[in-house]
Amino acid sequence: MTPTVSAPNAARLRLVAALGRLTMYRLVVLVLAVLAAYSLVLGVLDWLPFTAPAMLASLVVCLAVSYGVNRVTAAAAHVAPQPDSALITGLLLYFLFWPSLAPLDLAVTALAATAATLSKYLLAFRGRHAFNPAALGAFVVGLTGWGAATWWVGTPAMLWLVLPGALLVLYRVQRLAMAGLFAVVALAVAIAVVAQVGVSPLSSLWQALSQGPLVFFAGFMLSEPLTMPGRRLHQLGYSALIGLAYALPFALGPVSSSPELALLVGNLAAFAFGLTRGVSLRFVERRTLTPSSHEFVFVPSRRVRFAAGQYAELSLPRGGPARAGSRRTFSFTSAPSSDILAFGVSTAPPVSHSKRSLMNLTPGQRVYLAAVGGDFVLPRDVDRPLLLVAGGIGITPFASMLRAMRNSGDARDVVLVASVPNPDELAFADILRTSVARVIVRASDGGAPADFAEDAGSAPFTAARLRQLVPDIASRTAYVSGPPSFVGAVARELRAAGARHVRRDAFSGY
Repeated sequence: MTPTVSAPNAARLRLVAALGRLTMYRLVVLVLAVLAAYSLVLGVLDWLPFTAPAMLASLVVCLAVSYGVNRVTAAAAHVAPQPDSALITGLLLYFLFWPSLAPLDLAVTALAATAATLSKYLLAFRGRHAFNPAALGAFVVGLTGWGAATWWVGTPAMLWLVLPGALLVLYRVQRLAMAGLFAVVALAVAIAVVAQVGVSPLSSLWQALSQGPLVFFAGFMLSEPLTMPGRRLHQLGYSALIGLAYALPFALGPVSSSPELALLVGNLAAFAFGLTRGVSLRFVERRTLTPSSHEFVFVPSRRVRFAAGQYAELSLPRGGPARAGSRRTFSFTSAPSSDILAFGVSTAPPVSHSKRSLMNLTPGQRVYLAAVGGDFVLPRDVDRPLLLVAGGIGITPFASMLRAMRNSGDARDVVLVASVPNPDELAFADILRTSVARVIVRASDGGAPADFAEDAGSAPFTAARLRQLVPDIASRTAYVSGPPSFVGAVARELRAAGARHVRRDAFSGY
């Protein structure tokens, strides 16, 4: 049981839970598909400068070539094709190239889709793309001189649906701040540039938003996870760099400023500084944590750099229908100094396709770690007292933190408060028993926890109850992890109890 929440917060938590049932890739496919259908309606109504048959022909070419080339190339590379990724690439390119029924124009569009799809295999390293595929496909076509991306999606008629769609995606992937910084930099530079020729700031601002692809670019291109850094500070620098390259006009031989080139510049910078490289993982074993959770252990082909509390995006074997996708995020439970990588996962029914893929792994089978990210990490100041609050399997990032402290001899002042259905569902009991943390356990069924933990009873975590359990809560930096409803409600109570710094890590489902 968790504290009650207000109607607006409850609605937000329901939205988060609903979005969490979709993978990011599937959400992007659905939103782009809605935008494509909307554009066809606009074409039928003559609200766009091309006909509906031309738009439909362009859409079919983009999707058919992206999907077909992806299937053929995946088979040649002996890897499982990822249909969601292929559909996203095709849909993005549909909005970049001018719809036409002319065979030459359709051939140019097909070339862009082919180049984009091949780049996922030819310019990928250890499961990670070096460049955004759609941006690279558009850039390659521009180099040939046979055509160029027009980004026709940047029209006032499309903006009515592009804006909410972009915000929905950015909210789901928690990239609103990153996209906002990109927009601020790009708009500020654009306004400064056109001000030199006498254009008013308001006029240039409206033109950039309604007559250009900035919103679409920020929501669907900039947010692509496999080509961006994993840490928030790096992401902000990445988005600022792209915003600058997006708005500054220049020409150098056959290369001139364009949205796709701006994104490729950011991709190159992130890759060059080693911020976006993946690694192959060999599965070793599955360990039972509780009756409804397991820990999956892998040996990486090379050491993986991460901080305790971060997550990894794994590319999994397809264990179900195509709609399941294959990339999911999981929190590390191993310490950064360990030679193995481990991830804790709830396996309570109903078991998703991604979890079933994990459960079906056999020793020696390989998966790819495509990305490391997250800022749910320990503060550098080891003297800062901490309060870790976990809901169910939300204890996984804390397991990594406690293991890291034990391995480094870091004797921080830590209080860990866990909420579980019953005492048997407390994961990582062996780690908690030997850790430096004071452990407090609340069991919903009223059962008594193990002897190493204090019994918090079964009352919900209200502000008053939290102050009783942790009297010095106001002096501690609080971390809360678990299902979105738990995190949202408890974070509010932590602040009401006096905690000044509350960091969140909501598990939105996979």
